[in-house]
Amino acid sequence: MTPTRRARPGVEALWPLCLAIVRHRRGMGPPPAPDALQPFTRHPTHGLMLDEDAWDEEALELFALLKPVLDRPPEGPAWVIGQLGQSLDGCIATRGGDSNFVNGPQVLLHLHRLRALCDAVIVGAGTAAIDNPQLTTRQVTGEHPVRVLIDPSLRLAPTLRVLSDRQAPTLLVCDAAREDEAARRVGAGQVLGVPGLMSNADGTPDLRALLSALQQRGLRVLFVEGGGITVSRFIAQGCMDRMHLSVAPVLIGSGRPGLSLPGGAAMRDCPRPVSRVFRMGADVLWDVDFRAASSPP
Repeated sequence: MTPTRRARPGVEALWPLCLAIVRHRRGMGPPPAPDALQPFTRHPTHGLMLDEDAWDEEALELFALLKPVLDRPPEGPAWVIGQLGQSLDGCIATRGGDSNFVNGPQVLLHLHRLRALCDAVIVGAGTAAIDNPQLTTRQVTGEHPVRVLIDPSLRLAPTLRVLSDRQAPTLLVCDAAREDEAARRVGAGQVLGVPGLMSNADGTPDLRALLSALQQRGLRVLFVEGGGITVSRFIAQGCMDRMHLSVAPVLIGSGRPGLSLPGGAAMRDCPRPVSRVFRMGADVLWDVDFRAASSPP
């Protein structure tokens, strides 16, 4: 009689281990028990590895996608992962700003997982004003990240959910010169005044100054959730390490574009970062590594 093969554990068993690894990285708990991490090994060069014979295919694919975040050390410089969800024709919203929902439920679930694995989630003022997001981990277990709003002109209303619901720590980012003004609007505990934030000649925020300020607060693994302008600025200033770009099978037409970057004079001048492709239901997620060597045209 052929022995019955035991079912291999899946995502439900893997996710708590991912959270335990992140909690330990943040100094919020002890390292996971050795028996709990028995399927894992840590390679001196390639970081955390998963025993491929011990897990089902869905868990292995999720681990492959999340591994760059899980590999972040507890110390070191800030590390940034961004995300955008867009249509086939490169739009993240309609002309009127409606983006609910460009991507399907699997991408939305993945977005909440990234929030849970990162120290802070960052959005620009435009996204915060239009979407009025919560930026919490409602769809998964795991701690809420610190919510960071980049608002140099202080145009966001104090009544926004992220500034009033008290569900998670929130930081309204402005130049240090306007810190007192921002504190009067939303309370000093929710303001991060960054020296030199608006020192760029083109009038855009100096994101390296922001990353330094967040790192000083112990926020090192950072998730830039949107919108297109903010993600584009992180890439253009060389502050983005990795990006998850999800493409949905929908055509929006003359909507709001996603990435907006300086163009190359010729195709050979255009960067081709190393990337991988993952299926997310009907959507396709491109995992783009900006720090790996670019491939030739």
